[in-house]
Amino acid sequence: MWCKHCNLETNEPTCPVCKRETCEDVPVEIYWCKNCMLPIIHLSTAADKGICPICGEETEYLASDLRPVFPEERLLLAILLNKKPEEYMNHSVWAANSRYYIDGKSRSISLKVFSEADTDKIAQEVKRQSNKIDYTYFNHNIAQFIRANQHRLAYLKDEAYEFIRQATEKVSEEDIVLSFSGGKDSTVTADLVTKALSNPCLVHIFGNTTLEFPMTIEYADRYRDEHPMAIFQVAKNDDQVFYDVCKDIGPPARMMRWCCSMFKTGPISRIINSLYGSQQILTFYGIRKSESVSRSKYNRIEDDPESVKIQQQTVASPIFFWKDIDIWLYILAEEIDFNSAYRLGYDRVGCWCCPNNNQRAQFLSRIYMPEESKKWRDFLIDFAKNVGKPDPEVYVDSGKWKARQGGNGLASANDVKIRFTNCTTENHAKIYQLVRPFDDELVGMFVPFGKVAPELGKKLLRETIILDAHTNVPILSIQPFNQDGYDYAVKVRTMNVSDHEKLQRMAGYQIRKFNACRKCLKCESICRQGAISIIGDSYYIDPGKCIHCKMCMTAKYLDGGCMMDKYLRTK
Repeated sequence: MWCKHCNLETNEPTCPVCKRETCEDVPVEIYWCKNCMLPIIHLSTAADKGICPICGEETEYLASDLRPVFPEERLLLAILLNKKPEEYMNHSVWAANSRYYIDGKSRSISLKVFSEADTDKIAQEVKRQSNKIDYTYFNHNIAQFIRANQHRLAYLKDEAYEFIRQATEKVSEEDIVLSFSGGKDSTVTADLVTKALSNPCLVHIFGNTTLEFPMTIEYADRYRDEHPMAIFQVAKNDDQVFYDVCKDIGPPARMMRWCCSMFKTGPISRIINSLYGSQQILTFYGIRKSESVSRSKYNRIEDDPESVKIQQQTVASPIFFWKDIDIWLYILAEEIDFNSAYRLGYDRVGCWCCPNNNQRAQFLSRIYMPEESKKWRDFLIDFAKNVGKPDPEVYVDSGKWKARQGGNGLASANDVKIRFTNCTTENHAKIYQLVRPFDDELVGMFVPFGKVAPELGKKLLRETIILDAHTNVPILSIQPFNQDGYDYAVKVRTMNVSDHEKLQRMAGYQIRKFNACRKCLKCESICRQGAISIIGDSYYIDPGKCIHCKMCMTAKYLDGGCMMDKYLRTK
């Protein structure tokens, strides 16, 4: 906590000096000591921010955030810039994005250098010169960095421990989960929570998206071995193949990252359901405010249904206000093992082919994951050709595929269009087109409306009546129907309600799900009761668990009643 009036750090919600309310977000700046060749983390308003705590010399402002550059990346940097392999081994090298600071002097590398580099040649040279990697100076420099920033480290630890203890004050430790991604932020979060609660037996859930860096899988295995008392669960979608889904609905893009629901959030929610049922839990995430604009809008403890991806969770973020340099200060000072991808120069280690990855990350993958990178590029070029792009290679290499929106050019786009005609013989009845035959799965999709009562319908017509969940009054009739122009169809009639249009609109959402469902698993994570599940190729709503809250049919919580509508909608 920080008092902006007294420029004072404190662990209390009220300043001990002026008694005013403190704030959690302590602004910091990074200064450089020319004498010690070190970055110094200072409060932006601290009176002594221009002084090095080791040598006492004046420092100068350097950057708002930094990360250390490990010797492996230093070798790559030297080769990229046509320097001797050992050029940067005995220097203090730090970075922020594509800007390097070598002994405090800035060196920016344009994205064009990364995009046009001969990665095959560079990869061969990196392998040939790998014996030049030397940690001697690096280790000494980092030891001094830790010494110079002891005050900052102590504050970070004390504040985080206090936050964790307060967040868990009314929560059983059996209902606490650590979300583990294999990245630096989740690693630090797991370590902080384990130490703050003095409990090595906490539940960890590792979301293996099947698109992880090989180093991430290796690190997850090491972490599991090094924490034998932890309950370590792996969440993985074994029912879907990433490339097959890409062929069907197109590759994920910045605004259309369907992969998160299908390969991460969905599988994690399944693990949570299997462990906790409908029990509400507290999950610690490695979310940081500085990572993105969207994350900056989160609360440090979040349970808002529109912000939390898995509704059974309340999400707490101990490192919410930490910078990159804070993360590395903690990891290096506490001597915590971490993902080796960071040594190679990656500054984040989510999915290796994520559309949010920048040119530098793609450059690194072409060097360290050449076969996968080539396979992905070839797929993207084929996709571009199939959807009619005039210059597929430019479309891919320029990154325009990342801005893709909707299902233009895809046959599957037709599945999200709700096609219906009004029934000419009955009021408040619509005939909806189906892409496959009417069956029990479709009937089951009407469970959220109320009690499904096939015994009350006309058997010869295979009619099913839906009763209002509270009054037991019939409100819906559904039955298979033969309609000119439709291979398969269902008739939905509303009754005994004041707003027929609203009820039909929600029924239309369920028809769209039946037609468009790609088993993205988003619906599973939306349901707080754990009533929705994808079993094999079928969508199932458990009538014993469903409380008829209708969140799964409300556009506020689920785009158009189905995420596929967002991903496949066309203009």
